[in-house]
Amino acid sequence: MATDQIRDVFIAGLRNAHAMEKQALSIMKPQVKRIETYPEVAAKLEQHIAETERQIVRLEDVLTGLNEDHSTLKDFALSFTGAMAALGHTVADDEILKNSFANYAFENFEIAAYRSLQTIAEAGGYGAAVSAIEANLSEEKAMARWLEDNLVGVTTRFLSLREVGETAKV
Repeated sequence: MATDQIRDVFIAGLRNAHAMEKQALSIMKPQVKRIETYPEVAAKLEQHIAETERQIVRLEDVLTGLNEDHSTLKDFALSFTGAMAALGHTVADDEILKNSFANYAFENFEIAAYRSLQTIAEAGGYGAAVSAIEANLSEEKAMARWLEDNLVGVTTRFLSLREVGETAKV
């Protein structure tokens, strides 16, 4: 593939990743505001929100280094759909479980996106961008691992709360 074609694919991927991270924020921020009975989940979401904000900065730095900018339209569109997805779970009796499933799926989507970006960066000789992409990838893997490792605990707590008649939603 020609160098400019790789560059075009890389820029599109970086813009998509930027919008994806904006979407992640629009999903996590409403969730964390609603959590009351799962403090460990709230704390982890708060931590990952801070990581996500740093990931956005990293992506912006890579784009700036390539004399490019993020796509405001993509950012808006994905943020909107993320907010709607988060809102959709608020009516579920098992909101915390639905959020856990969706967050786990989304983290794995992000992992795939960053692995692809890493491959494109290496193919295009964008070595300066690789460390930023790897940092984001590492944080997404850690969050996905945490969600997987804690799914049984969250589910068990949900069942326990529900059994005693306490609110088990969030």
